[in-house]
Order: sequence, then structure tokens, then C-alpha cells
Amino acid sequence: MAKFTFNMPDIGEGIAEAEIVQWHKKVGDTVQEDEEFVDMMTDKATVPMESPVTGKILEVAGEEGDMVSIGSMLVVIEVEGEVPDEVIEENEAATEAAPAPSPKDKEVEERIEVENSDASDADDAMAADPAPPPAPAPTPAPEPAPAAAAKVLASPAVRKRAKELGVDLGQVKPSEEGRIRHGDLDQFLSYNSGYAPAARTREDEERKVIGMRRRIAENMAASKRNIPHFTYVEECDVTDLEVLRAQLNDSRGDKPKLTILPLLITAICKTLPDFPMINARYDDEAGVVTRHGAVNLGMAAQTDAGLMVPVIKNAHSRNLWQLANEISRLADAARNGTAKKEDMEGGTLTVTSLGPLGGVATTPVINRPEVAIIGPNRIIERPMYVTGSDGAERIEKRKLMNISISCDHRVVDGFDAASFIQALKKLLETPALILVD
Repeated sequence: MAKFTFNMPDIGEGIAEAEIVQWHKKVGDTVQEDEEFVDMMTDKATVPMESPVTGKILEVAGEEGDMVSIGSMLVVIEVEGEVPDEVIEENEAATEAAPAPSPKDKEVEERIEVENSDASDADDAMAADPAPPPAPAPTPAPEPAPAAAAKVLASPAVRKRAKELGVDLGQVKPSEEGRIRHGDLDQFLSYNSGYAPAARTREDEERKVIGMRRRIAENMAASKRNIPHFTYVEECDVTDLEVLRAQLNDSRGDKPKLTILPLLITAICKTLPDFPMINARYDDEAGVVTRHGAVNLGMAAQTDAGLMVPVIKNAHSRNLWQLANEISRLADAARNGTAKKEDMEGGTLTVTSLGPLGGVATTPVINRPEVAIIGPNRIIERPMYVTGSDGAERIEKRKLMNISISCDHRVVDGFDAASFIQALKKLLETPALILVD
């Protein structure tokens, strides 16, 4: 028998640690060679770890939610016979490849050490001169036990209604025969207009914030902490756009059904060349803004694990049907957990849409290090004044949708954001221009 310590391998450039998301094996279980035994999450993606040997698990690095540094012990496996030399060499290479902490990390660690030292000194001082113990609180007199409640007579229907209303039947005066009826309940409610129904409560539930939920929390907090957001909202008349979409769907054949999203993305890609500051990424540490020529459009997708942002690569070079296919593929991959690492990287701008739940207006949080995020809202039918070709005004039922954009004010000025949305609005309200090359 031999003990093999499997170290956390280097699973991405610049990644110093990964989070334990889910153990598929526990201490005492047997793991086969090439069998997945744990899922690890980095800033980029969730990566399953495969065992290089067959054996019994003796020790694991921690619980789900714990962080494991690259090159440190992930699992100890008891192996029959000797561990192959190539496995040992590959495992040792992972330890050697572990990235050194950045100067910023060292600065944080030193600051924590100083703070801990100061706290320790304060604790020692308090221990040297302890405060006098507080006087014991007087023992409250015991309350008398409540009398046993009398049995309440009521039909199941009345009991159910009282429960839904939050009414204690013990407070309701019954009819002469002693049974509470619906009329008695109505009378109680009419005479007790200020009666506050008992609140429906549920037990508190604690959940450890791990995996995707923790990654989302960290990314959103970093975005709001580092980026001065501002949001601009404009109303667009998408009546003609919806007519065009219906016409395209009627003649689509075996092509996928179009939602408004491919049309919106095409309009965005046609507008961006005149507004390169929107399709950009900002490197805080280097102080460099990169304005991208290609549009790699992030698409925020809600999954059971939380919000994920797969990326439509080269969205500017795809037609409506290709965009519809890619949107469907990426959304399905995000929801069922099959999205690849390359599907989640390289975004230059993000669109976030809640579809029919989109609300009147949104203030989306920027997907750092991008500098802008666009949020189409719900389409609402409203009466509007419309000027006809004869110049006369009339009232028509129109389909309206608000477009929100949040921008990084360090890179994008308010005038730029407003001008971009106005240009985008022109395309959406004159949809024939969207299809013109």
C-alpha cells in the first residue's frame, strides 16, 4: 500500500485558488482512475477533478465552500502497489506551478497581520485589568400558566377559512348551540376591523453561500465597489419591430423561432462602430481601456445555480438565425451545467433581459471589467399620439419598450451613453434598417 497526495493542479492562467463546490466522493470511498471526485470553481468556470489513480480516499482538503490553493493538497488516496512515476512527476509539477501571491495580496496579508496583532495587544490589556463583573439581573417572577383552552366547535371549512384569515377561533363568539359558523366569523371580523391576523411564519433557514452564489456575490460587490455606475433609460416604440419579427417567423421554415433578442443584438452591433467606448474593457491596475473591434456579447442567463453570462463570440458577424441558434445553445448549456470554459470568457459587452418579467426600467450592474451593460425591459401596449402622413395626429395602440444602459463613468460619459441609445432607438423604430448591410 502507498499513500498518494493529489495536489490541486493549475487549471487556468493567473488563478491562485479554487473553491470546493461539490464532493462526489467522501473519506472511505473508493475512487477509480480518471473518475471525477470533486467539482472545483474558479473565477472562470466549474472544473471537475479526475483522479489519476485508483484507491481509497483517506483525507480531503475541506468542506464544500472552502478554498484550496493551487499546488496544495486536495485529496490523499491509498493506492495498492506503487504510484506510477509519471503521475508523481505531473503532481509535483502542479505544486511548482502554483502562482506566487501578488504584491496586493501580500499587502492585504501584512495589513491583516498588523490588525490581528493590534487586536491581540488590546485583548492582553483587557485581560491585565479586567472590568468588574456586572451585577446579576433580578430573577423575574414566574408567570402563571395559562388555563386550558376550551374546545372550539367548528366545521373543517370554517377552520380552514379562519386559518387563512389568521383568526384565532378561541376569540370568536359561537352561535347559541356552541358551534362557530361562517356567520359568526363574519360578525367577528366586522366588529374587529382593526384585528391584525396572525402572521404566517416559517422557520429560519441558514444556507452557506458557496459555489456560483458566492462567485456572483463577490463579482457584483467588486463591480459596485470599483465602478461608478450611472444608468440611462429611453422609451422605444417597437410596434413595427414586432410586426417584422412576426413576418420573419411566419416564413422561417425549419429555422428557430425569433425572439426580440436577435433583432436587438443585430441593432446593437450595427450601432457600436460609432460608439467604440461602449464596447470596451477597463484594466483598473494597468490604467488601460481596450476598445474592441469584435463584439463578443455576454448574455446574462438565469439558472438554478444563479446568474451566468455565456458569451456569443463575434456576434457582429452572425445573421438573425445564427444568433437565435447560438442564444439557444448557450442558454441550454448554462442551465444544464454543460457550458465550457471558452463559452464563459472574452465578453466585451453584456445584454441582460428578464423577458416578460423585465419591468418598466432596470439599473443593471456592469459585468466587470466591461464598461457597459444593456437591459431591454418588458414590452407594454399603450395608447400613443401618432402623426400620420397627412400631418394629422391620432391616437393608436402601440407597443413600447424601455431600454436601460448602465455605464462605467470613468470611461463612458453621459452624453456618449445617451447618444448610443438614441442611435439604437432609431434602428429599433425603423426595423428595415436593421436588415440593411
